[in-house]
This record gives sequence, structure tokens and C-alpha cells, in this order.
Amino acid sequence: MKLLVAGLSHHTAPVEVRERLAFEEKTLPLALDSLCKRPGFHEALILSTCNRVEVAVTADDVDDEGGGDGSVQRSVDRFLAEARNVEPQWVSPYLYHHNGPAAIRHLFRVASSLDSMVVGEPQILGQLKNAYALAKQHGAVNGFLDLVMTRAFNVAKRIRTETEIGESAVSVSYAAVELARDIFGSLQTCKVLLVGAGKMAESAARHLRRAGVREIVVTNRTRERADSIAEEFHGRVVAYDEFMHAMPGADIVITSSGAPHYILTRDQMRLVMNRRRNRPMFLIDIAVPRNIEPTVNTLDGVFLYDIDDLDKVVKSNLKGRMNVAEEAEAIISEEVQRMMLRLKTREVAPTIVSLNQQFEQVRSEVIERHKGKLSSWTPEQLDELDAITRGMLNKIAHGPITELRRKADSAEGSHMIDTVRRLFRLGEE
Repeated sequence: MKLLVAGLSHHTAPVEVRERLAFEEKTLPLALDSLCKRPGFHEALILSTCNRVEVAVTADDVDDEGGGDGSVQRSVDRFLAEARNVEPQWVSPYLYHHNGPAAIRHLFRVASSLDSMVVGEPQILGQLKNAYALAKQHGAVNGFLDLVMTRAFNVAKRIRTETEIGESAVSVSYAAVELARDIFGSLQTCKVLLVGAGKMAESAARHLRRAGVREIVVTNRTRERADSIAEEFHGRVVAYDEFMHAMPGADIVITSSGAPHYILTRDQMRLVMNRRRNRPMFLIDIAVPRNIEPTVNTLDGVFLYDIDDLDKVVKSNLKGRMNVAEEAEAIISEEVQRMMLRLKTREVAPTIVSLNQQFEQVRSEVIERHKGKLSSWTPEQLDELDAITRGMLNKIAHGPITELRRKADSAEGSHMIDTVRRLFRLGEE
């Protein structure tokens, strides 16, 4: 059983590519089912966030350290292209692939937020747990990948416990508020409209209140969530289908709606700016797919930033987090080695058992075949024959079993297991 992780993230693809690959939550069960039905695939997990779309699969034949023919990798790439209705050659340059230990390291780093746009942010761990829970619920995770994901969550917990990575995080929401300060200076006279009421919006509201924003207006498709945020931050709620009426009065608009299309277009914003008499307006689009048509930025007085723009602000604060990240990376390396040893030991044990069982089966069949010739033997002689033949087989098995155990925690372990299974035809009918 081999592990492959394939996908794209903010490291390899701009937001206009990521939004084309993003999965709507309601489509994930069908996508998981489709993935698991592909030849040679056993388990699957799909992680789709504003900054990454990744697929993790276990399969019979992954091109891992020279083994396999890469067919699983090509199948995953085709799945991503077909599922999101894009051309394979269009998305291919943005994709990365991790096999074997590198795949485990990647999943550990993602869970621990070391691969995030904001190193140390806690949101990705919750998103990964949700992706795992959904895959588990639909029977797409049930063995090897289950073991790896469970360990990834424990590694993330260990890093948060043993390092200060969470304390050093500079969030996207914080970056958005800092950009607003650059444009308006003091935010105490600014009015903010939050379109969408998820975790990002909640975090933004918290930073905006600390910055002294005088009024926060919230709108969301689910009214209860909007009411909750408005109550916590002493704001007010407008109905989702009426938020355009509130737009001209807002100085700062932050969108994080899950809508699959633009909810603010250039024509709509032109009307809004006419009603504002071209007073400056700051728009922050932290949704993927994006909520605001990019050409809005060409209008006079409009300052539009998307999540990739915020990444530049976040990176300017990266230096202070490097030492903490190095501590976390050391823990990741240790945990990957521990995980590989556990997995290889887990692979070795069944092979050793199968080898002993096959030798014993051959021994029993040969004795049974010559049973007629042994009819005159005494019970003591038969016991002696039994001991001699068992001893012979133990000596024959000793070499392969010793070598399997010795190589279990090395890079050759998996290949050694495969070689022994082929040589002795283990697992064949």
C-alpha cells in the first residue's frame, strides 16, 4: 500500500487558478466516491480551502522511490481536471506530488500550519479534520491513510504544545486590517460591512474592533450566524438579499461568502461609488472562489485586495516566526521517522507471518503426500521427523526474516518486503 498527495496551493498557484479547482462542500461526497472507484485506489481524502486543493490517496502502485509506473499520479491529475472541468494541460504546471515519506511529511506540515500562508494559524487543522471526518463518514478512509491522518493530528497538537507557533501567527485578517490602516490612517471613523460570517469574518471583526472601528454591519446567508457575530462585536445585521443597499455607507467591505460566483460586479460597484461621490472604499476579498470581480479595482477610489495580496503583507512579518518554525520542522522530521518505522514494522509483520505459514503449509503437504510410506513408523519416529523438518524450515526462513527485520526501518524496507513477497509468491491464490 502506497501513499500519494497531489494538489496545488498558494505556493504554486495564484488565486484565479485555485478558485477554478476549489470544490464546493456539497460536491465532495460524490467526488470521494469517484476517486475511490478508480483502479488500484483504496482510500481517498480531499482538502479544499481558500489556499489549497489537495487529494491524498492510498493505492497499489504509486511511483515511490523508483517503484511503480506513475499511473496513480496521472489518474489523480486527471481526476482533478475532470472533477473541476478544466483542461489537464492547463492545471498541470501548478500541481505538486508527494509520495511515501514525503507525502507523510507534507500532511504533517499542513496539519501543523507550517505550509500555510500564515504560519501558525489554527484554521487549517480544523479544515483538515473536517475533510477527514467527511471521508471517514463516506467510507473513503479506513486503513493506511486513517493511521497517517490520526498521527498528523497528534503531531499538530504536539507542535502547538511544545512550541510558540500559535503565538507567532500573523493572520490574514490581521493583514487586512493593517492594509486598511495604510489607506485610511485611523479606523475610528470607519464603518465596516462583513459579507459572510465564517471564521475569517469573525477574526476580521475582532481585529477591526481592536483597531477602533466605530460600526460593524454583518450580512450572511444564514441569519443566525450573522446575529451571533453582530452580538459579539456590538454590530448590526442586514438581510443578505439587501446588503447592496448598505454598501454605499461602508468604508471597508470584507467578503468571505461561499458563493460560487461574483456577488459584487464592476457595474454594481460603479453605482455604489456614484452614491459615495467617489469617497475612497476599501474592499478585501478573502473568499475562494473570489466574491468580487477583479476589474472593480479599475474604478476611481476603489482599493481591492484579494487573498494573494494579503499574502505579501503576511510574508513581511515572516522573519519573527522563523525560529519557531525551525523548532516545529525538527519535530516534524522526528515524527516522520517514527511514523515510517511504525508503518514499515506494520508491513513487515504480516509478511513474516505469511512466510512462516507458507513454509509450514509446504512441509505439511509433503508429509501428507508421503503418509503411506510412513505407516510403519512409530509415533516417536514421526515426532522426530516433525522436529527435523520444522528445524530445516526455520533455518531456511531465518535469513529472509532476519533481513526483513533489519531493513524495516531503512529506505530499502518497502522494496525488501515486495521482493520477499514476489520470491515466495506470498498472497497469491
